[in-house]
Amino acid sequence: MEKFKQLRSTAIPLDIENIDTDQIIPARFLKATDKKGFGDNVFRDWRYDKNGNVNDSFILNNKEYGGSILVAGNNFGCGSSREHAAWALAGYGFKVIVSSYFADIFKGNSLNNGLLPVQVSEIFLKKVMQLLKNDPKTEIEVDLETQTISVIGTGLSETFEIDPYKKMCMLNGYDDIDFLLSKQEKIEAFELNNL
Repeated sequence: MEKFKQLRSTAIPLDIENIDTDQIIPARFLKATDKKGFGDNVFRDWRYDKNGNVNDSFILNNKEYGGSILVAGNNFGCGSSREHAAWALAGYGFKVIVSSYFADIFKGNSLNNGLLPVQVSEIFLKKVMQLLKNDPKTEIEVDLETQTISVIGTGLSETFEIDPYKKMCMLNGYDDIDFLLSKQEKIEAFELNNL
């Protein structure tokens, strides 16, 4: 995984609540077991109509918005426990998802795949959403080390929680196996001392 310490980016406001994993990546695209290509189909049924034409009214198709942060409504990632949803969001280019609530399994899948879910208060989320709607060039900074999210130039800032182990993994670019490999010398020394 890529190391994550701090990110400053514009963001895309997806002001919809209860976005489930089938909306993030529809079930018909789950046949592959490789992470490649899932980003092409993120929010497929919202980005395109049934004939494959671009839906100009969907926010991801609005050329005024861009960036590697998605700011979404409450209860993001609910529904079935598909890791492909995190793959699709990361494959599209998102590094951070901001919401006032995440489904637990989605949160775990995201952290395991280098995608940072930043859970904020509902009040903070509404303010950020409005700022983004008013100005697509609004920048957000996420600092994992200090566990803060800030809107640049506004004084609007909030802290967020993250599991200490997952934080350490993201800061170092570790998945669970990388973490174990980073402890290989200590593990081998322990085994030698306890034979």
